[in-house]
Amino acid sequence: MAFEELKRDLTETDADVRSYLENSEEYLKLKVFKVLMGMITSGAQIILVGAIALLALLILSLAASFVIGEALDSSYYGFVIVGTAYVFIAIICYLLRDRLNGPILRKFSKHYFD
Repeated sequence: MAFEELKRDLTETDADVRSYLENSEEYLKLKVFKVLMGMITSGAQIILVGAIALLALLILSLAASFVIGEALDSSYYGFVIVGTAYVFIAIICYLLRDRLNGPILRKFSKHYFD
């Protein structure tokens, strides 16, 4: 009798462990899906907003170049001044690149560990 009871308990325990593992696997799949979808939607939003912002920046840069060029009586100088301004902005961004990593890591870790 005791052996039969132990065998039944072990069988139930085995079934419970298998059920737990299957449920854990399903939970892990859902968690990975949630994280991936959060990252993909964030990436898509960043790309969309970035593309629109770049188009606006291009148009504003052309306008600024022509205005500066008219003021200096040379379109060439207007474009050189605006281009030089972008070079300085690029250098500043390069020097501050380490400070940009923190917010990016926080943004994506929020999606991962949420």
